[in-house]
Parts: sequence; structure tokens; C-alpha cells
Amino acid sequence: MRPQFQDRVEAGQVLASELGAYVGQPDVLVLALPRGGVPVAFEVARALHAPLDVFLVRKLGVPGHEELAMGAIASGGVRVLNRSVVDSLSIPDHVIAAVAVQEQRELERREHAYRGNRPDPEVRGRTVLLVDDGLATGATMRAAAAAIRAQKPRRLVVAVPVAARETCDEFRDEVDEVVCAITPEPFYAVGVWYRDFSQTTDEEVHELLERAATSYPG
Repeated sequence: MRPQFQDRVEAGQVLASELGAYVGQPDVLVLALPRGGVPVAFEVARALHAPLDVFLVRKLGVPGHEELAMGAIASGGVRVLNRSVVDSLSIPDHVIAAVAVQEQRELERREHAYRGNRPDPEVRGRTVLLVDDGLATGATMRAAAAAIRAQKPRRLVVAVPVAARETCDEFRDEVDEVVCAITPEPFYAVGVWYRDFSQTTDEEVHELLERAATSYPG
């Protein structure tokens, strides 16, 4: 087992090569899931000559086992629960609600830090590419997809460099198209497939969004 990508920049370039059908299409909007999805999406947007923005989603981690997602929340008040995790661990509603309140605060903080006073991008009637650095359980992306669908895009595409095969397949019934550049078996975790999977900072996200805005304003 070897890493397939040097870092998120290379992963974004590989993913962009899978999305050639969208190059130059005037209605395309690339939306990244911060933070790790932003360097990937920046390369995609640059290759497609498309505007880039972020769509805020926060995982709802199981208390004491925060890496295990019991669901996620997204901008617009959308909450998606991973019923198999919630039911198998008998997580009560009040625990889910408490975690959701905490994550909502962080979602709002990041929204201001990344986007400042810029208005939300117009989604209705556009082809939206939702991009992250990978899919494991898919809870975060599922929340984002549900929130975007509610805004009536013309076409909704989930695009990631690496994913668990079963998660990639599950999304085919939820969006118009799923692009997973590689689906290694066994999967293990997203970070296994990157040589450099260091955390993307708020500052890097802000800088990439500013660079994108000057090249391809939405």
C-alpha cells in the first residue's frame, strides 16, 4: 500500500483531469468543503476556469470518539444523521442536540473567517461541483449535498480524489454524478492515500479563496 498523492494540490490536479467535460462551462460553480477540500477544489476550479467558493459543513462527532461521525450539519440549518451509528450506540437526542449547538458555533465562526462579508454564491440553476479531499463515511458530504439540493441547482456533482468504494456508490442515488478518482481496496482512511495530509489552516483557506476570486469571480 502506497500513498497515491503527494498532497492535496496534486490530488486536485488528478481530480481535475477526471472533470474535463466541465471545462469552460459558464454555469459551473466549484464549492469546497473546508478546510481540507479547499486546496483540492482550488486546483479543480483553476483547471475548469470556474469560480470557487466554500460550503460550510461540520461533522457531529460521537462524544469521546469524535472521529466517529454520528452525522453532520451544513449551512442553511441542514442536519443529517448517520442512523446506523446513532442506533448502534443508542445515542440520545439531547446528546446529538448539544453537539450540534457546539458545531453550529464553529460553522458560523468559519463562515465569517473564510468569506467575510461576501454574499453566498448563487446556486439555483447552476452546475455545482461539491469537492472534498476524500470520502470515508460520507456524512459530511451527505449533509452538504442535501443542503445544496434544497437550493435547486441544475446539476449536482460530488467530486473527490479518493473514496471508499461503497461510499462512492451510495452517493450515485443522491446526486446527478459522482466522480471518485480512486477507490482503493481496502480503504482504511482518507489520509493514508496522501504523503502529506497536514491540516489546512484557516489562513490558507482565506488566501486560496482570495486568489480564486481575482481569477474567476462568481
